[in-house]
Amino acid sequence: MYLRPCLKNNWEFSARTPYGEDVTFFLAALGVLGVAASGPIMAATAAPALAIAFWRNFLGGVVMGVPAGLTRRQEFRRLTTSDVKWCAIAGLALALHFACFITALQLTSVAAATALVCLQSAWIAVFNLLRGIRSAPQVLVGLGLALSGVVVISGFDLQLSAEAITGDVLAVIGGATAAIYTLAGGKVRRTLSTGTYTTLCYGICSGVLLVMCLVSGQSLVAFPPEAWIGIVAVTAVAQLMGHTVFNYLLATLSPLVVSMIILLEIPGAAILAAVFLSEALPWGTYLGLALIMAGLAVVVLFQNRSAHGRMKRGAASSLRPSAPPQE
Repeated sequence: MYLRPCLKNNWEFSARTPYGEDVTFFLAALGVLGVAASGPIMAATAAPALAIAFWRNFLGGVVMGVPAGLTRRQEFRRLTTSDVKWCAIAGLALALHFACFITALQLTSVAAATALVCLQSAWIAVFNLLRGIRSAPQVLVGLGLALSGVVVISGFDLQLSAEAITGDVLAVIGGATAAIYTLAGGKVRRTLSTGTYTTLCYGICSGVLLVMCLVSGQSLVAFPPEAWIGIVAVTAVAQLMGHTVFNYLLATLSPLVVSMIILLEIPGAAILAAVFLSEALPWGTYLGLALIMAGLAVVVLFQNRSAHGRMKRGAASSLRPSAPPQE
């Protein structure tokens, strides 16, 4: 990863990695492909959605935990109270995100739930403001462009029934908890490797989801063989290729940029459905994709300019921080 010293935040995040920007873009595209495939795979899996969420996090934690346990023993031993705290916050927030979003899908329309949960990026901007981190006006314009692209694609058909309103509120909470998950991950990835962080985060998340499944009475094992194939697929594609890649990128990209890249999941899912399921692709998908890409470009451009300005102002008096985690 590539981190540079900065007065205000100790480490200034750069969009570049030791392997070059091309690798960063490739990993971002890979992550989008992974999360975009999540919806279709979960929909085709004959198991309760909350149980699927548990298994994808549990299996993802095992897959990441075995090599991390063998190669990162010293890092696990050096875990600080702060490291554990932020991993716990990320894991709890991820579990609440799954629970709220999955429940919202049962109460309101898919379009409304998807659009509202994608307010994750806006929540990150709000949380940053509460922490005293102001975004440049151009960054907010880019954020607005991207969110308008989400609305164009999803249709954002809010309904007025009590059940639908409850679902809409849960979707908003799902977006807020996703933002907390991303921000907490960005915090802890300054000191922990991807393997150590995802092992702890996915493990904590699966523990919370296990309790939710037991309390709600959802079955965790009585599935047909085809369902287990779907669970393995969603773990490999959405959890490992999607979430884990984005958790890796949190060490080199800001949480706001990562959350905006995830917005590409929406047109990505539509494109995958058109390619593999022969579904007609609405014209709004193309317009929405263009708006999301334009907004993302604006945010990346002006956020980097703002970051470079802060680094130059603080370079003269910045202290040399400890070395970043090695992947």
